[in-house]
Amino acid sequence: MVAVIVRAPAPTTDPPPAPPSAPASALGPLGTVAAPTPWWPGRDVPVDSPAGTTLHVRETPGPAGETAVYVHGLGGSSNNWTELAGALSGRCRGLAVDLPGFGRTPPPATGDYRPAAHAAVVTAYLDDLRRQGSGPVHLLGNSLGGAVSLLVAARRPDLVRTLTLVSPAMPDLRPLPSRIGGGRAALALLPLLGGRARAEQDARSPRERLARTMALCHADPERVGPRALAMATEEAEERARLDWAPDAMNRSFLGLLGTWVAPPPRSLWAAAARVDAPTLVVWGELDRLVGVHRAARTAATLPAGRLLRLEGVGHVAQIERPETVARAVLGLLDAAADGSWPGAARDGVSRGVTRSVRSAYGTVPG
Repeated sequence: MVAVIVRAPAPTTDPPPAPPSAPASALGPLGTVAAPTPWWPGRDVPVDSPAGTTLHVRETPGPAGETAVYVHGLGGSSNNWTELAGALSGRCRGLAVDLPGFGRTPPPATGDYRPAAHAAVVTAYLDDLRRQGSGPVHLLGNSLGGAVSLLVAARRPDLVRTLTLVSPAMPDLRPLPSRIGGGRAALALLPLLGGRARAEQDARSPRERLARTMALCHADPERVGPRALAMATEEAEERARLDWAPDAMNRSFLGLLGTWVAPPPRSLWAAAARVDAPTLVVWGELDRLVGVHRAARTAATLPAGRLLRLEGVGHVAQIERPETVARAVLGLLDAAADGSWPGAARDGVSRGVTRSVRSAYGTVPG
């Protein structure tokens, strides 16, 4: 059962439909709790950018006509998209990137971890794909990756066919140290005063750090099966061997905070208002990191945005509910292709949609 909640400027406005959802039969292969999908193979890809970046990219095979590019969140990696990429593989090939300083991508030579810098690298990668014959891509981002994807779509609409944002890291200045692991984790970010807190963090085992991260990101970490947990632990242990990993994490977080206090013309809200691509916003009702209270404003700010809220889901809906998210993404792709997505352009005509049509969202029980 789907409950549709509508915010409209006048009571005479007809309630818009919830975001469309494709049938389960349209999905590609999905793993199970007992047998999760193995990580897709990856390779290092040189990117034609001024800094000479090399990205580690994991590829999910699929039809050559359409391409989905996935951008992970803070502290995540390309592996965060494994199940969703598989579920969408019947429609498009998938390319999941490790942002500079995360996963298996080395840190940026510039030392710049701001979202704008990450966005510049992703943009350069999409430009390379276009030169290789790919058309505009379906761009998907979670958390920090959602903010990065938003900036890419705002600045280079020619590269993005559709946009999917899963709990994007929109400005949320509530003083909640829990979103980075508690008060001690917040203290560790301070250059002079946080030495002892950083030492305590370094003393934790990779499995302990992973448990803290999962407690923040998942509504219910107990739903993660033993095999998926073992895979995640292996990745955490690999990252713990990289001496630059803590710096990449901390500086990316501080860079993200910088966007939250940016003046209005340079804010993420201003960027969202410039995104023309048909956009699906997915948000977990139990998101502990970026509150769901930001969801309606995010979808309403996007010129062609619609919002799907998921009950019993936290910050990583693509991991917690890959089938539900995949069906919604396929619904976006279909509606964008036939022009039925509110605000979607037909034959390249400029998009236009009233605020009342854009502000609908559906809530799906978990």
